[in-house]
Amino acid sequence: MDTQDIRNQFPILNTEVHGHPLVYLDNAATTQKPSAVIDALDEYYRHGNANIHRGAHHLAAEATEAYEKVRRQVQALIGARHHYEIVFTRGTTESINLVASSFAKRYFKGDDEVIVSGMEHHSNIVPWQLAGATLRPIPFSDEGVLDLKACEALFNEHTRIVAVCHASNTLGTVNPIKEIVAMAHAHGVPVLVDGAQAVSHMLVDVQALGCDFYCFSGHKMYGPMGVGVMYGREELLGEMPPYQGGGEMISEVTFERTTYNELPFKFEAGTPSVGDVIGLGKAIEFMQGMGIETIAAQEADLLAYSTQSLAELPGIRFFGSAPQKTSVLSFLVGDSHPYDVGTLLDQFGIAVRTGHHCTQPVMDRFGIPGTVRASFAVYNTRAEVDALVAALRRIMPMLQ
Repeated sequence: MDTQDIRNQFPILNTEVHGHPLVYLDNAATTQKPSAVIDALDEYYRHGNANIHRGAHHLAAEATEAYEKVRRQVQALIGARHHYEIVFTRGTTESINLVASSFAKRYFKGDDEVIVSGMEHHSNIVPWQLAGATLRPIPFSDEGVLDLKACEALFNEHTRIVAVCHASNTLGTVNPIKEIVAMAHAHGVPVLVDGAQAVSHMLVDVQALGCDFYCFSGHKMYGPMGVGVMYGREELLGEMPPYQGGGEMISEVTFERTTYNELPFKFEAGTPSVGDVIGLGKAIEFMQGMGIETIAAQEADLLAYSTQSLAELPGIRFFGSAPQKTSVLSFLVGDSHPYDVGTLLDQFGIAVRTGHHCTQPVMDRFGIPGTVRASFAVYNTRAEVDALVAALRRIMPMLQ
């Protein structure tokens, strides 16, 4: 793999910050976009802009065809049985909110419990609380590994669903989803998977995993912001009520009653972000053109190299050392506040994430306010890791 050729496809990587070349290590928050995605957005709004599904004219037909093509691309990407099991949303957060709201209306009984992992993003905690559920967290070890025996003990007659992340955005842990799904299904409980931190890093097959819902965002997989996916098993989606009302999601409307459209349109009220969906299709093509296994290998090398390199610095404390990890490295520099570290690194053009990463329960578990998080994508290099290490050496005296 020619890393420089890959980097040339990302215009923003030529940016300078404070007189230094940009070293972008905040990919768990959002990945940068290749020219193919940027060009697709430009092309759509310059030459193809039209509303979809309800116009008889040429532009509407072309936009509809392009939009629905991406639905089938997503189906193939994650191995769904049917294209109509793919629902487009604004992102992982809306996808989980959609499931939590609709699933609760259909299946909650008033004494409901949801099993989550102790490492969930707030987006897989708060929607279930809003739906009225009591959360039962699965504990995890100091290394960031879920305790499956403890998970088994959480099931009872009030358990309605299990909602777990495929990969932790803070610890990098890749959770054993297939085993969790098998355990849940043995109790007759469905499973939602937050795949925001997984789809761009590994092959995902929802049928092999056996999960009932799988949610992810375009902007974390080289696509545009404002678009995401909710995969749901046909049988469950067919029983769940709509999340929002309006255009597109209806079959017939009178002042007395409304009947709903077929899947997936029942869950896609109003005008969607057509250009962003088309951009998502180009992002999928970029990833598949590279080969997701190739991307994973490149990122695994960067994770190993960065872990070894940072471990040589005095006072570095790592958080998350599970055997199976994505390319996320969370750490602290001695007792320094992560915000101070991130602010100083920015002066060297190095972009990292600082804070609790929307996982406050994880920080409470370790008794810390937050971490510095370096997260890698396919366009990152060992030289950028070296730049991070060199900058940390420079700023450590300032932090004392």
